[in-house]
Parts: sequence; structure tokens; C-alpha cells
Amino acid sequence: MLRHGIVSAPLRTTHLRLAPTHLRLPQTLTISAQLSTPSYTISDNELLSRGFALHRTTEGLNLDHLNSVFVAVGFPRRDPHKIRVALEHTDSILWVEYVKTQRPVAFARATGDGVFNAIIWDVVVDPNFQGVGLGKAVMERLVEELLQKGITNIALYSEPRVLGFYRPLGFVSDPDGILGMVYSRKQKKKKKS
Repeated sequence: MLRHGIVSAPLRTTHLRLAPTHLRLPQTLTISAQLSTPSYTISDNELLSRGFALHRTTEGLNLDHLNSVFVAVGFPRRDPHKIRVALEHTDSILWVEYVKTQRPVAFARATGDGVFNAIIWDVVVDPNFQGVGLGKAVMERLVEELLQKGITNIALYSEPRVLGFYRPLGFVSDPDGILGMVYSRKQKKKKKS
């Protein structure tokens, strides 16, 4: 199912927060963006002409194939049942299917409270399809969808090595200096007296 962007939207300034994921204290990044009519790096029609179908629901998404993409980018293999549960609790999803093979090649999802806050998770592009704009395609549309819902505080976790991918999309270090924190089960060993 292809869904096209909104023809017009009011101009507004929005702040998005991004926190990189490593189990050390992550930095929080923020974006300030002027919104108007969505302008995508690659249009829905261009994606389709290149053999890629854009989907906004889990219908037709093969979880084993998605898991293969996760593993290919360095994520641990996940239990398909747990993936299904996670997707059932996902507010916004965007994935790209390579029509020729009917397999997912790019994916991102967001969870949140549906009003104020959202977190983007699992942004992946199959290594065989990286560099053709699929990552930008899913991120631009996912952020736009969240903003159209009125959600203005958007965070995501990212490996430090790919933070450069998010900066051109408008993500910057939080100007307020807010730092994210991650709960860790690792505990320091107490010194023996």
C-alpha cells in the first residue's frame, strides 16, 4: 500500500530529540525544522519505478526476512514472536519491499504516547541496498508522519558510527544540553573491605 505525503501543512518549528545508543551515557540530540509541504529526497513514484514498494502496515511483512536484515546490519537475531509483539505495540511503521524478491530491504518504526513523545527504533537498510536513499526515504516519511500527528518530541537511539546519517535529516545535539540515560543491569562490584 503506497500512501502519498500531505499536500500542505502549516509552517511550524519543531524540536526532535535523538539519543545515541551505547550503554554508556548517551548524548541527546535535537532537531529544529521548518515544516511545510513534505519534500522527500526520493518520491514514492521514484521508489516504485526502481522496484521498491513502500508500506505503512505490517501486512505482508515476513518477520523471518526482516530478522535477516536485522542480522545483516549487526543486530542480534530476535525471536520472531517477540518481534510480532513489538510490532503490535508500534504506533508508526515504515518499510520498503524490493518487489522483485518480495523481501523487506529497509525498515523503521516508532513507539510513543501518541501525543507528545515518540521514539524511533530499528532503522535498518539491507547492506545490499544501502546507498540508494532507502534509509532517508523511511526516515523522512516516519518523521513527517509523527509531526503530522502533532508529536514534536522525537527521540531515537543510534550507534555513534552512524550519527552522521541523521544530521542531514535535521538531527543535532540538544541545544539545552539534555542528556539521555539508559538503564543498565550491569552493576559495579563492591570493593571488599
